[in-house]
Amino acid sequence: MSTISRDQVAHLAMLARIDLSETELDAMAGELAVILDAFAKVGELADVDVPGMSHPLPLTDVYRADTPAPGLTQEAALAAAPEAEDGRFAVPRILTED
Repeated sequence: MSTISRDQVAHLAMLARIDLSETELDAMAGELAVILDAFAKVGELADVDVPGMSHPLPLTDVYRADTPAPGLTQEAALAAAPEAEDGRFAVPRILTED
């Protein structure tokens, strides 16, 4: 079992800006020891032959083929425009140059 001293818990509490009472420091030392033991067990299971992974199942992205879809021609899009200029929609200017 890992041991973490009461002074180490007090130091960690000070770094985290947590105010712990004397009894809470004693209790937290035992709880942190259990947590550290759990991490040690996980570390024992990891082996160099086992590759690291972020998910237990392989993830694959499914993409559709990037093919152009039929749409409007430039002339058809501009046909209903109130005003067109050089093959583009003409809109009123909202910014001035001053």
